[in-house]
Amino acid sequence: MRKPVIAIDGYSSTGKSSISKVIANELDLIHMDTGALYRGVTYFALKNCLEQTGEINLEKLFAQLPLIKIEFKTVDHELQIFLNDEDISQQIRDKEVSSNVSLIACQKEVRDYLMETQRSIAKEGGVILDGRDIGTVVLPDADFKFFLTASIEERTRRRYLELKSMGVNMLEEEVRENLTTRDKIDSEREVAPLKKAEDAIIIDNTTLTKMETILLIKSYIHPI
Repeated sequence: MRKPVIAIDGYSSTGKSSISKVIANELDLIHMDTGALYRGVTYFALKNCLEQTGEINLEKLFAQLPLIKIEFKTVDHELQIFLNDEDISQQIRDKEVSSNVSLIACQKEVRDYLMETQRSIAKEGGVILDGRDIGTVVLPDADFKFFLTASIEERTRRRYLELKSMGVNMLEEEVRENLTTRDKIDSEREVAPLKKAEDAIIIDNTTLTKMETILLIKSYIHPI
C-alpha cells in the first residue's frame, strides 16, 4: 500500500507547518516545510545580494541561484534546514526575513529553481508538504489537499506569541501589518498566487486548537 501525498496550503500563522509536522509523525510521513525553502533563499539574498539602499538586487540573486544548496537534515529526530551546510533554522524566522520572503517567493526564477526539490521529495509518496501553492502548482495530483484559514485577529495573536517566545520584540500592530501585507502579496502575485485548489478541503481553525485542527484533518485521510 502506497503512503499518501498530502498538500496543506493556507495563510500565514494558521499553523500549517507545526500541524503538518505532527500529522507526519503520527502517520509516519516525511514533512517538508516549503516555506522554509523560500525563507532560506531570502536569507541568502539578504546576506549576499543587498544594494546600498537596503533593497535586494533580484538580478544578482537569480544569477547566484545555482550556488545555493538548500537541504533538510535530521537533527535530534527533527528536520532542520541547511543553507550551504549551515543550519539556518533559527535565522530564517528573523523579522528581516519575514518582511522580504513574499518578494522572493513571487519571483518565477526562484519558484522554478525550488520546484524540482519539492517534487523529487514527493515522488515516492509518504510525504506531507505545506505552503501556499502546493495543491495548485507543486503537487496538483496530491492524494489529499487542505486549505487552512483563520481570522486576521487570531493569526496576529498566534504570530505575536510565537515571535515573543523566540525573543523577537515586535508590537502586535506591526505583526498584523506584516501579515496583512504578506496576504496581499501572496494572493495577488502573478506567479503561483495563494489560493485554494478546487478539490481542497477548507479548514477554518480560528476557534480550533492545534490538536482539534489535526484531528479534523486526519478524519479526512484514508488508505489509498
